[in-house]
Amino acid sequence: MPAKDVLAAGAVVFRPGKRVLLVHRPRYDDWSFPKGKLDPGEHVTSAAVREVAEETGLRVRLGPPLPGQRYPVAGGRMKAVSYWVGRVVGSDDVSGYRPNDEIDHVEWVPYAEACKRLSYEHDLDTLRTAYPRRRKTHAFIVLRHADARSRKAWRRQDDRLRPLLQAGRQQAQRLIPVLAAYDVTRLVSSSSTRCVETLGPYSDVTGWKLELDDGLSEEDATAHGVLTITDDLSQRDEGVVVCSHRPVLPAVFDALGLEDAKLDPGGLLVAHLRKGKVVATEVHQIH
Repeated sequence: MPAKDVLAAGAVVFRPGKRVLLVHRPRYDDWSFPKGKLDPGEHVTSAAVREVAEETGLRVRLGPPLPGQRYPVAGGRMKAVSYWVGRVVGSDDVSGYRPNDEIDHVEWVPYAEACKRLSYEHDLDTLRTAYPRRRKTHAFIVLRHADARSRKAWRRQDDRLRPLLQAGRQQAQRLIPVLAAYDVTRLVSSSSTRCVETLGPYSDVTGWKLELDDGLSEEDATAHGVLTITDDLSQRDEGVVVCSHRPVLPAVFDALGLEDAKLDPGGLLVAHLRKGKVVATEVHQIH
């Protein structure tokens, strides 16, 4: 039986002036993008943001996804690296970076020079793919609530009060670093308990207000109402998450001009928007 791939994640981070963030590893004497292996149980998106922070000192948010890399490493195994375009949140100054045994140089390098400096052909391919996708975007995340008690097991009359299962509450906790990876600051949810409990932990940790809207609930949603909510949120230049229910989500996708992603509980589609238009999408499942 073949050995499992070593999983890693990172970002190709740009700043104005067509400059890209590169790191130098003294152990290998190479120039590459900030990246690293996933911790046990860590979601690939949060690993990408964490590794950039650890290797460069910069906080980034993820933009459009890039094609992954897969190449052989020591021990006869393969390494699979997931990449995103990244953008710095806050200051992008690296002049105060302190060299260490893992990373001894962090630099913003002009694109043309970076094409020459990168040590590996697969990194050059990734940079060339990332370059036309570097323009600023923001994330619009469509989230189906986490695992909830079944309708059959819920004997109360009001289905709006049906809560999450323990597994669903665990999903809600695991969702926190994933939403943070996209710098989500606007939280809009169906007023039903299972949706509120899905986004509540992220709101509690970050302090961002959780906005409840009956128009996203199964009982009160209409196609026109969902269209209005989605159109308004998609025009805002900030990371947004909308949490709703399986019967309502097709209307949200339709408002974004997307096919129904048929999300499972705890599933999310990330639409990357530029000037209100979707330029890329990705789907993740929180277990």
